[in-house]
Amino acid sequence: MRKVSSMKPILERALLLCVLVCFAGIGPALAAPPDQNIIEVVLAINNEGPYAGQFDTLIAALLLAKPVVVNKLLSRGGKYTVFGPTDAAFDALGLNPGNIGGMSQKPLTDILLYHITKGRLYAEDVLAEERIKMLKGGFLLQNAGVLTDNVDRDANIIATDIEASNGVIHVIDRVVFPYLP
Repeated sequence: MRKVSSMKPILERALLLCVLVCFAGIGPALAAPPDQNIIEVVLAINNEGPYAGQFDTLIAALLLAKPVVVNKLLSRGGKYTVFGPTDAAFDALGLNPGNIGGMSQKPLTDILLYHITKGRLYAEDVLAEERIKMLKGGFLLQNAGVLTDNVDRDANIIATDIEASNGVIHVIDRVVFPYLP
């Protein structure tokens, strides 16, 4: 009989494989033309498909944040990975397109930058990382598709590998925080 400790690497690889298989079919259903940048892709998937109307609050937040956020996501030169929260994720915080403007611009900008990392990280890359360095600074901890932020809040990755010309988007079910706002 094998010891439990010797089974841990096998179980971890099996779990990773299960997560990859579960996520494999989700991203292509949200595919956008490869010449669209991250902002254009978010607008496109918000207009049609399985996530139509699910990114209104994220779009409103992007418009209200400091221009540095939008400039990065429009950039043709940089490559970024975005963990994009749905409207339901913002709604859990009592935020929607109508009231997100009540947030101060600096914390809103910090929160949005904490949803972005440098580089094009596909689902398999994300799942291979234990810590993902975010543009705002700090890290998101990752374990089997669950991201843990700097204030110990968990967010599940619910859709992956949505292509953009300047990066990739993964959909998450909670807003993550670099600090308590």
